[in-house]
Amino acid sequence: MEFNVKHGALETIKCGCLVVAVSEGKTLSGPAADLDNVCGGQISAALKSGDLSGKAGQTLMLFALPGIAAQRVLLIGSGKDEPLNDRAWRRLAQKALATLKQGAASDAVFAFAGLPVKDRDLYAQTRLLVETCHDGLYQFDQFKSKKADKPKLKKIALWTADKADTTTLKRAINQGAAIGEGMRLTRDLGNLPGNVCTPTYLAKEAKALAKLHKELEVEVLEEKDMKALGMGALLSVSAGSVEPAKLIRVSYNGGKAKEQPHVLVGKGITFDTGGISIKPAATMDEMKYDMCGAATVFGVIKAVVAMQLPINLVGLIASAENMPSGTATKPGDIVTTMSGQTVEILNTDAEGRLVLCDTLTYAERFKPASVVDIATLTGACIVALGGNTSGLMGNNDELVQQLLDAGIQASDRAWQLPLFEEYQEQLDSPFADMANIGGPKAGTITAGCFLSRYAKAYRWAHLDIAGTAWISGGKDKGATGRPVPLLTQYLLDQAKA
Repeated sequence: MEFNVKHGALETIKCGCLVVAVSEGKTLSGPAADLDNVCGGQISAALKSGDLSGKAGQTLMLFALPGIAAQRVLLIGSGKDEPLNDRAWRRLAQKALATLKQGAASDAVFAFAGLPVKDRDLYAQTRLLVETCHDGLYQFDQFKSKKADKPKLKKIALWTADKADTTTLKRAINQGAAIGEGMRLTRDLGNLPGNVCTPTYLAKEAKALAKLHKELEVEVLEEKDMKALGMGALLSVSAGSVEPAKLIRVSYNGGKAKEQPHVLVGKGITFDTGGISIKPAATMDEMKYDMCGAATVFGVIKAVVAMQLPINLVGLIASAENMPSGTATKPGDIVTTMSGQTVEILNTDAEGRLVLCDTLTYAERFKPASVVDIATLTGACIVALGGNTSGLMGNNDELVQQLLDAGIQASDRAWQLPLFEEYQEQLDSPFADMANIGGPKAGTITAGCFLSRYAKAYRWAHLDIAGTAWISGGKDKGATGRPVPLLTQYLLDQAKA
């Protein structure tokens, strides 16, 4: 999708469709009122006839209005005559886009200028609009023999009455498109089946991304390399699979040579059967999404490169397949991590923390400014927060607050959970330094406590995205691309600091 900016008298703009918001108020205002004056009151007449009340999400398409250069005018209800919140703003854009996708117009102009959105300036609301449009245009049909019809809509312009807004709008469009494309990559990787998206496939994807962008550098550690480093926890996960584990490093060097990098660590379990602690068959197909943390790292790096942010960034992807076999790790086995700490594996389905803990130790060598790990880690997080909000924990209050703030700005929210010392006791083991599970209570928190033991050398935060990384079941089933917006916003903020 191509986005650009239009300004000037709205009635003179030639396009396939002009999109205008109409509120529930009895009188028209803004662009709708201006157009109504030009076309001899036909818009207000449509409202008076009851064809449109202005309720949120209602639409009415008008054709060939006199005095208006656009072939069509799409009126869309914006609800009560008051500032919109993020959710209402997104829904307005989604409804407009859904209507346009079904029509014959190849280009459209959104005349939403002056429509107030709570706590968002022109840049912020425009970027959110562009991201929402990218999201709404996403299709994943590469494994279907008959492809879905592509919408005729190819171009969207954002109209402003003031030419001085052009620079702000273009910056918002460019950055919104970068985030949208990052989310697309994350969704594509997440939606791939486990027989295609293996650790080896992810390593090839990293190398392919680096070929496209000279700013990126890739290194892939094989199992022999991980064994030499003492990564017994990570290797215990891949022990039952014929697919070898990979530890993938993707570095972006956009900052000063000696500037400390920010590090993103992604859980990349390309399929999770649970191992010997095997999962129930129902919805096990969705365990292809257990690599969405890794997919997020790919998406954020793609967005950062597109924005050319002046930061240094290291993406570490801990990738393995968790399978049951005669060589698989068994409940009760004890492994030694790269840090030297030992772990009694009581449940082989708590494998994400095992690949992450060694990778968090490995991250120390980069002397990071911050480390954020991203993982579809616990079903308990879905119970606690549902599918709308990611779980967040960390060892540094400033970092945690920066991520919370970034989530609000990006409309991709997280919620902090505690890491109180009392929870650490649930990980006690009589045979090793710790167990890999802490019992049925506070499962998300004890998982965070486990990871915290490997992240003491730097500022660290953990995002549990088990509820937000994909939508389960139904016609909307699939990867969401979250939390690419949150993490990209965090890095944008760091670049400004």
